[in-house]
Amino acid sequence: MGAHRLSLAVLLALAALPARADAPRERFTLGGYFRVMARPDLQGGDGRLGLWNLSGRLLNEGPYAALEAKLDILQDAPGRFEPWAAVHAKVEGGSVQGTDVFNGSLTQYRMSQLYVRAGNVLLDGVVWQLGTLHTYFGDLGLYDMRPSDLFFETVGLSARVNRPRFEAVVAVGDSGFFLRGASGYQAVPTVGGNVRWRALPGRLEVGVGGQLMAEPHVAGSRRAAYQTPGISYEDYARREVALRFLEANPTLDRLFPAPNAARAESFKLVGYLGFGGFGPVRWNNLFVNFLRLHPDAPVTEQVAGRTFSIHVTNFTDERYQLNAGNELQLRVLPDVLDVNWGLLFGHHVDLDDRVRASEANRTFYSTVVRGQLYLTSTVHLLLEGSAAREESRNGNLYRLHVDSVFQSARGVSDARGLEYGDARVRETYQLKGGVVFNPAGRGIYTRPSLRLLYGAQYSNVHAAFGSGFVESLDEANLFRGPERHWHHVVSIEAEGWF
Repeated sequence: MGAHRLSLAVLLALAALPARADAPRERFTLGGYFRVMARPDLQGGDGRLGLWNLSGRLLNEGPYAALEAKLDILQDAPGRFEPWAAVHAKVEGGSVQGTDVFNGSLTQYRMSQLYVRAGNVLLDGVVWQLGTLHTYFGDLGLYDMRPSDLFFETVGLSARVNRPRFEAVVAVGDSGFFLRGASGYQAVPTVGGNVRWRALPGRLEVGVGGQLMAEPHVAGSRRAAYQTPGISYEDYARREVALRFLEANPTLDRLFPAPNAARAESFKLVGYLGFGGFGPVRWNNLFVNFLRLHPDAPVTEQVAGRTFSIHVTNFTDERYQLNAGNELQLRVLPDVLDVNWGLLFGHHVDLDDRVRASEANRTFYSTVVRGQLYLTSTVHLLLEGSAAREESRNGNLYRLHVDSVFQSARGVSDARGLEYGDARVRETYQLKGGVVFNPAGRGIYTRPSLRLLYGAQYSNVHAAFGSGFVESLDEANLFRGPERHWHHVVSIEAEGWF
């Protein structure tokens, strides 16, 4: 009897132990994303229906692949406040053999994310992240955009607290390598964070955040922020600063003005509102951001065998953007029809640039509606329509006709390049439809997805899609073509997460 009692006591004790050892998790996991297509363009285009995602991502994006790996160095114990750590790495890029001009070259890929996450170190319930710090509240799926993202360019340290109804991130780091790139590293300290409050979990949540980047001036460093004095913005826009100086000072080319120290700062503020889970509304995401772009690095000009560095901090430090996007996901007829409706708005201002038509001074609007009808759980019909309008506020930016360049500046050709065409507005309309095969079942964003699609675009602008057309109207141009306002594309494509 004693042995039986001892055995029963041992079994009861083992049953009381945590069950984590019963089902050990894999230390290494691998996931990713892919998008590949065969999209022959018989109108001289590059296989995309339009110029960019303002008309929705569908048929306006090229191939893409991403691979993200996670290695648990020290696995966490559910329900116990014990230290844990994991390494994350992500490689991604936009080229696949036979689908684009780079033919799958690895030069089009980059390691976009590499960081270590650790929890319950120093502070219980705090997750530390060291390395890349990209974070965001969510996606605009129809546009493939993340208006609420922060620290995309930053490497450093962040601390995250995540509770059932509250989430907060505080981060500090350096954005110098991303912002300066080939021009040479200069430290750009970055600080900020975001907060999300789940007022009604699964029904209503609100988020705000921001980041500040300030580049200190290092006296004597050629990589620091400077401004070349005594130059005009128009000469900078035309890349004629050195030429004009030499014309005015033909014997003083060695006395090109030395740059003055300048301030280089930028910021980004983001907001988020999410709600859903009632009636036909599955979920609605509303994102908004307001930002000032970081000033540019110096540009170079070559004149008379010499290379001149033109420092332009004060010419590029007042570029502001206001962007807002909303996506509503509706279950119109359960298991029969889903509809997603997206809206996008942007107002971009360059207070320094008063002489040139460019995308830095524009306003754009867009709406996209996609419906997916479920013939069966795996065979669906897709129909999507979009309308977009872009307005240049600083002169003519768009060409309505193949010879519009001759009509710039009130009918006078602007061959030196401050205006491009004869219109301030570009309007683009797209209609896309086809058959979708979703092996995993119903849902607009259910993946993997195999699609056979046709898309048509009409624009008031000539050739409003990427192409190999020659834009010059030189009399020696042998490739002058007809006017094009319509564009058609047929696509066989696959997309999925794993």
